[in-house]
Amino acid sequence: MLDQNTVHPRPIIPPLARLLPGMGLCILVTAVAYLLQEIEIDRIGRPWLEALVFAILLGVAIRSLWTPASKWHAGIEFSAKTLLEIAVVLLGASVSVRAVLAIGPALIGGIAIVVVVAIATSYGISRALGLPQRMAILVACGNSICGNSAIAAVAPIIGADGEDVASSIAFTAVLGVIVVLVLPLLVPLLQMSLTQYGVMAGLTVYAVPQVLAATLPIGALSNQVGTVVKLVRVLMLGPVVLLMSVLASKLRDETDEPAPEVTAGDRPKPCKPALHQLVPWFIIGFLVIAGIRTAGLIPSPALQPTALIANLLTTVSMAALGLGVDIRVVAKAGLRVTTAVTLSLIVLGLISFGLIHLIGVA
Repeated sequence: MLDQNTVHPRPIIPPLARLLPGMGLCILVTAVAYLLQEIEIDRIGRPWLEALVFAILLGVAIRSLWTPASKWHAGIEFSAKTLLEIAVVLLGASVSVRAVLAIGPALIGGIAIVVVVAIATSYGISRALGLPQRMAILVACGNSICGNSAIAAVAPIIGADGEDVASSIAFTAVLGVIVVLVLPLLVPLLQMSLTQYGVMAGLTVYAVPQVLAATLPIGALSNQVGTVVKLVRVLMLGPVVLLMSVLASKLRDETDEPAPEVTAGDRPKPCKPALHQLVPWFIIGFLVIAGIRTAGLIPSPALQPTALIANLLTTVSMAALGLGVDIRVVAKAGLRVTTAVTLSLIVLGLISFGLIHLIGVA
């Protein structure tokens, strides 16, 4: 007889029945997005807005008018996170390890410098605007490295409270969508080549999967370069977190907080980040698949279908991302946080654009 008090572990992947409503909605939005793209092609000869962009816009519009009930959440979250991570892994089949080495030591060093300068500048902006020290660190690391992943990894290191983490992640979601939509418009405005735009996207877009949405509408070369640059940028998370664990030891142990309504009990217990927080599984998967591609173990006929599947999964995920973004969180988070994150993102863009011309990316 089973013990009624036995606690059964939750499955890693929710049952299919829980996923179907949310995934079905995301697929429906994706289908409409592709339909709109086909209408564009039929009417004006080319897609000015790709299905990826339509999926995000439709998702945001739906979320602004309607708040999904709990039955939709599991499928939307699964589509926004897991499907997108699978798409990134599949993208490894289109990138050779030689491409990583081909970007050269100058660009690799430049990426590291951009991350360091962006963190320092963003932290300075946040503190100048009066944000608490912990919030300033979260904004700086999230903005400069990889959004939610950086925030999640750094939060326990500095003893950040849930309110700071929630506000930081909310802005990452909203501004992440805005960057994906706006960044492609800079190509004709700044007269950037496909390679230059790929570097720009890799240095400024928050999340690895969002690089796909920002670069695929521009071209395959931009997509490959942007993904490689972004991967190098994400790998900076490990050294930054390790350094932060040393420099922020006093901050982590403090019990007083500038905001009187927040107590020490609101903070997570200090702990070292897990390996998956330093290097997410999908980045390892991407590198493994890229290594297999470099070794010539993936048949050439399989490369194009793999890329198409990755693109389709990305579009479904972008629909889910839009459905998860409530633009009203911007107003709730406050003007100072809004200003700090926005200015930090602008500075990151300027630094990235300067690097492109400094090292002579063609």
